[in-house]
Amino acid sequence: MSSSSAREVAAESSRNTCSGFARTVARLPASIVQGLSRSIPRRAPRSRPRGVHVHQQQPPQAPPLAPPSPTPPFVPEELYFFSALEQQYGSHHPFFYGCRFSEVLGIARREGKHVFVYLHEPDHPYTGPFCRSTLCSDVVVEFLDANFVSWAAVTGRGEGSGMAASLQPGTFPFCAVVAPVSSESITVLQRVEGPVTPSELVEILQRTIDEQSVAFRALTANEQAAAFRASRAEEEERRRSALRIRQEQDAAYLESLWKDQEKQRSTKGLHEGIVVKPKASPKYQCQAATETDKTTQIRAPTHKETAPSHRNEANTKIMIRFPNGQRSQQGFLHTDTIREIYKYVNSLGIPGIGQYQLVRSYPRKTYGHQQLAMTLRDAGFHPSVTLYIEKLQ
Repeated sequence: MSSSSAREVAAESSRNTCSGFARTVARLPASIVQGLSRSIPRRAPRSRPRGVHVHQQQPPQAPPLAPPSPTPPFVPEELYFFSALEQQYGSHHPFFYGCRFSEVLGIARREGKHVFVYLHEPDHPYTGPFCRSTLCSDVVVEFLDANFVSWAAVTGRGEGSGMAASLQPGTFPFCAVVAPVSSESITVLQRVEGPVTPSELVEILQRTIDEQSVAFRALTANEQAAAFRASRAEEEERRRSALRIRQEQDAAYLESLWKDQEKQRSTKGLHEGIVVKPKASPKYQCQAATETDKTTQIRAPTHKETAPSHRNEANTKIMIRFPNGQRSQQGFLHTDTIREIYKYVNSLGIPGIGQYQLVRSYPRKTYGHQQLAMTLRDAGFHPSVTLYIEKLQ
């Protein structure tokens, strides 16, 4: 079967079987559930479920790829795939979170997105062409960064072994779209196995998003509404508690001050032979002060207050993504310079960054010290942009 025929059969299979919210429920291995990074032996392969995109074609007749440069031993296990991918295929690729898979599920739940999983098999003949032509293409990079929380691992290392044993890929390259079900299992919404072009991969992923969005967003909206209500109730309770404590402290201070003043006046009256009439209790003074404050507020000068100008509001949102997967968002003025972004990043104190430069993913452009005086509006960052931290050697 030719390459084009295989793609047509896979596309037709996808149109006939992509329906329903839960496709396949996969139980996560103990190494991932417990947060341990150790290998798990592969189970015997099982029959391929319906709805799996498999593209079969003859391996390309090309000389074998040069083995990738060995990854330095000090690279953490969570960043091994990230480091190996950049060493062999360059720095233009989707943003993969360099953390445990369980943490990625939490990030996806908070952002209301699905997880894109890629299992990397370095020795498979289709892996090299897929990474160069499909995974690192502009359209796939932009689509994944905008719509998914992406995670990848090497099949023979760390959590990659456990995920391969759980998902049972029939061939490589292997991609999947998953969503969390519980602390021990995930829902496999879509599987893509074998070589695909960038347009075919984007079409499959977009169709998956469209079919699953209604149920997934409804579930996420309910969770977010409950969390918002709980947060509001907690904030209101903190505000009331702080107000009550402040009132008690003020009352205690006024009581102590009143006693000291009465003692001084009594002592002075005895020395001078004057009968001293006690003043009102601080409680009544407090009430009188409150009434006076109300009167003062009513009689305050009626000068016209002007609303703050939009020019002084932070109207440009900058999302910073760090190599360890951490993200931070900050608002800036469109008249601020790139120097202000560097100051903000340095103030966060993220360990292990060292010398770095800011990079825009697509179209790729770097903003180093030569662009420090450039305004955010001139750089095209208004109203929002995502920047990556790229370490310098």
